[in-house]
Amino acid sequence: MTRLWFAAGLIAACLTPVIAQSRSPFAGRWDIVVTAGNQTYPDWMELTEKDGAPQVRIQPRTGSVHPVKVVSLEGNRLTLQLSAANAKRPETTWELTSTGGKISGSEKHGSDATAQLAGVRAPELKRAAPKAWSNPEPLFNGKDLTGWVPDDVSKNHWAAQDGVLVNVEKGANLQTTRKFQDFKLHLELNCPDGGNSGVYLRGRYEIQVAYEKEPDNFHSMGSIYGMLAPSVDLPRKPGEWENLDATLVGRWVTLVRNGVTVIDHQEIAGITGGALDANEAEPGPFYIQGDHTGGMKYRNITIAVPKK
Repeated sequence: MTRLWFAAGLIAACLTPVIAQSRSPFAGRWDIVVTAGNQTYPDWMELTEKDGAPQVRIQPRTGSVHPVKVVSLEGNRLTLQLSAANAKRPETTWELTSTGGKISGSEKHGSDATAQLAGVRAPELKRAAPKAWSNPEPLFNGKDLTGWVPDDVSKNHWAAQDGVLVNVEKGANLQTTRKFQDFKLHLELNCPDGGNSGVYLRGRYEIQVAYEKEPDNFHSMGSIYGMLAPSVDLPRKPGEWENLDATLVGRWVTLVRNGVTVIDHQEIAGITGGALDANEAEPGPFYIQGDHTGGMKYRNITIAVPKK
């Protein structure tokens, strides 16, 4: 994922009025469904307070999580300016209200409402690590795409070749027919120079798989795109096979790349761009991007789940 990136370390500048002494009804994290015509898609929002002022960041449909610079909060009404007006288009805003632990409102371009917003509080997903895991089982049989489905059959260029899952050219994305909650995922990947893909955990949290030029470590190989940066800079290995192991329990993820722990039991705050949905409490599939570049290869994809 490289579209519409924003540096993750930016701090939002906010407008008055400020939050009152009591906790704002918007404080916290929100899983949002956007309905625009006959389309629905997920977004995410987080509101925190600093020195009595609201600090907001959002995860739009695509791209990276980023701060909102213009925020107006008064009681149970929240207005966000997502983009300023320019010569080509009016400003884009969200106008939200909070009632009964939920949020609702509209996205506007100028004075015209173009989409409806409905949000619920994101679940904490705090769970103890399993005492034991099942034996790993394959998710890819090396022979065909059994257990996987493309999101657009007409653009599907994924194929099994000599035990390798190959995206022959840019086209469809691919996801498992099975869904998972907590797990240990193992896979081997081969990313060409300039290649860009990603592996989504539960279909919501993208592990960046890319050797394009990236703006920062929050968008580099082995990051949780825009949310968590690798703690270790490893050598680039375009065109070579690499190992990746991901353990996800609730929101907490550990990533080991080529035997080195690059993310160590870190919390993923919310969905990343391109997520299939915002139903964070539910199991989800594995989802591999194929719509950015071709030439991506994966093999030896296995899963272990908590023992009952």
